Amino acid sequence: MQATRHEEGPERHRVALVGTGHRGAGMWGKELLQGWRDRTEFVAICDVNEMRATAARTAIGTNAPVYTDVDEMLASVKPEIVIVCSRDDTHDEIIVKALEAGCRVITEKPMTTTPEKCRRILEAEARTGRPVDVTFNYRFAPTAARIKQLLREEAVGTVTSVDFHWYLDTQHGADYFRRWHAKEAHSGSLFVHKATHHFDLLNWYLESVPREVSAFGTQRNYGRNGPFRGERCQTCSHARDCDFYFDMSKDPWLTMLYEDPSAEDGYVRDACVYREDIDIADTMTAMLRFENEVIVSYSLNTFMPIEGYHLAFNGTKGRIEVRQYERQAFETPDHDEILLMRNFGGVERIRVPHAGGGHFGGDDRLRDMLLRPGMTDPLGQRAGALAGAMSMLCGAAAVASMKSGRPVRLAELGGLPA
Repeated sequence: MQATRHEEGPERHRVALVGTGHRGAGMWGKELLQGWRDRTEFVAICDVNEMRATAARTAIGTNAPVYTDVDEMLASVKPEIVIVCSRDDTHDEIIVKALEAGCRVITEKPMTTTPEKCRRILEAEARTGRPVDVTFNYRFAPTAARIKQLLREEAVGTVTSVDFHWYLDTQHGADYFRRWHAKEAHSGSLFVHKATHHFDLLNWYLESVPREVSAFGTQRNYGRNGPFRGERCQTCSHARDCDFYFDMSKDPWLTMLYEDPSAEDGYVRDACVYREDIDIADTMTAMLRFENEVIVSYSLNTFMPIEGYHLAFNGTKGRIEVRQYERQAFETPDHDEILLMRNFGGVERIRVPHAGGGHFGGDDRLRDMLLRPGMTDPLGQRAGALAGAMSMLCGAAAVASMKSGRPVRLAELGGLPA
């Protein structure tokens, strides 16, 4: 995490945080106040669960008042910025209300979960003249920035196709199936919740958007595939036999944010990954054809022994390739290595050191971009509502294709204003 910095400049932003789960209370709460105290002042903490909001307020280190109702919060404290970290399917209602109250909005990804909600947000942004920023922190990772520079320099000529394969390990991947994300109604599926990051990277790298998506998805490991099941890990009689047993009591942070507050709303953070009502895919693949005729092969797997991704850009003059390591089953270096391979030429190995903080420094750079004055953006890393909509619509098209068994054009989804 970035150390607290102090600099001369305008007075601090009046910030309201809506949604105090792990991401909200952490990156956009405690870490924000520690590293950007000179730029931010919390004026409200809001969550439908009052116990969670109160616990998060203490952990963040603020005396801001706690609210459980967004309308009351907006009317009472009149924030300048509203940071939205609530459940994905609730984003649109909060974003629109904040915009109509005259606030600037910073929202976690995905911006929302359905094409109709995308259109509603874009129409509200245009109607109110207030901006929405979507927190696509992967754009700000050092390796992503270096790849973007190479593509802008046409280091491999014109890009013709992309291979993009993302791997979630048995720790990270399983977590989605313990939480509310396991229901499509709440998350839009992992084609929306998780892949929105990846589709956004593609849109940003290629400076284009998909025209058509063909996708397949299936549930092969979680849900009904389990050899046994319970309600939650804490009370499960199969704890000794389950590879996915998760003892949340060993994590004071998660216990504070979820276990005690569960008495108020019944939401538990360690639900069984083998619940029969899980309705999202855990194994996914998609083919995307972009407006600039680039074709992409994409996949997402959620129960691997490795964490990270493989990405390659194939061009008329060569290939850019990177294997990015997060948690692995083997020792990994403290840097990424981009291979720049030119047709009829040699290989250039470009070493990119990892920076400190989340997403190899991407989280800090994102917060700087959104909260510090005078930040330049030569690579176009800052993402607005349209970028949020286009990445979400890629996921929605993939879900529609997966269910219908046919290619789906983004234009038919109706997610953009007429």
